Amino acid sequence: MKKIFFFFFATAVVFLLISILPQILKKTVPSATIDDYTFKIEVAKTDKEKETGLAKYNKISNDFGMLFPFGKEGYYSFWMKNMKFPIDIIFIRNGKIIKIFANVPPPKTDNSPLPIYRPDSLSDTVLEINAGLSQKYGFKEGDSVSINY
Repeated sequence: MKKIFFFFFATAVVFLLISILPQILKKTVPSATIDDYTFKIEVAKTDKEKETGLAKYNKISNDFGMLFPFGKEGYYSFWMKNMKFPIDIIFIRNGKIIKIFANVPPPKTDNSPLPIYRPDSLSDTVLEINAGLSQKYGFKEGDSVSINY
């Protein structure tokens, strides 16, 4: 009788582990979705990461972006210091696009003046993606942005 009970108990435990193990092992890939387009994102959490941003890359893929969450609304400014490729800078507030600076070029030289990109209204998050994708996908102010990280 004990052997039968142990067999059923062990079988139940195995089935339970098989059913929940994929969920336990599954890693959530940080992402941002605008309309039907999803970008894998790197989240800039520290001040140093936010200062460096995408400048640490020579290029990025079209399904990748960098997210800058600020945690509170403010007038956040961005520049292209040390950038090697053009990008779109998307300012977001409460899950909605409030401003897109499209096709922002990198500086021509190390000594080039650095324009500052800042919207006229408050934002709480910024998403940077490859230049031209906002226009290609038809992103516009007011579009919803779903962020998971």
